Amino acid sequence: MLKKSLQIFCIVIDKIIMWFGKVASYLMPLLAFIVVYEVIARYIFDAPTIWAYDLSLFLFGYIAALGGAYAQQKRSHINVDILYLSVSPKVKNIFNIISFSLGVFFLIIIFYMGVTKFNEALEYGYRRQSEWAPPMWHFWLMLCVASVLFSLQLIRDIITESYNLITGSPLVDEKEIKDEC
Repeated sequence: MLKKSLQIFCIVIDKIIMWFGKVASYLMPLLAFIVVYEVIARYIFDAPTIWAYDLSLFLFGYIAALGGAYAQQKRSHINVDILYLSVSPKVKNIFNIISFSLGVFFLIIIFYMGVTKFNEALEYGYRRQSEWAPPMWHFWLMLCVASVLFSLQLIRDIITESYNLITGSPLVDEKEIKDEC
């Protein structure tokens, strides 16, 4: 019963992270279009926009932050391979549990700071200091969402690594997850 509940939790987290990762990836062509538009407007028509730079910064931040959990799901983050590849699978599980736990700790701090900045941005009407001066609250909200998503992915990974460490068998079929993604 517990195993089935943990499997369902992991699969639900995998699907949520996969969805957000794909949504973030769809922002990349939009970012490229905005940058190309600004270059053409600035250098060909000598009519730069006041909004393209700020919007491209926001979109890049969205892509990077929302893509972090997806990169974790795909195990695309940097690892210290010299040490990691030379240890047994059980020690790898322990390394992963420790590093994922530290990640959750730091993401809790980021979430707290994001909520604080979000509330300040709403209360004081913070705007980006540029000619366009867009509001900043949405950026802090996105940072909170991204930190929650990344934390959920790390918690999911802690559960699977712990299960594997204790039982010696995987909780979910990672190959099946990769095929779905």
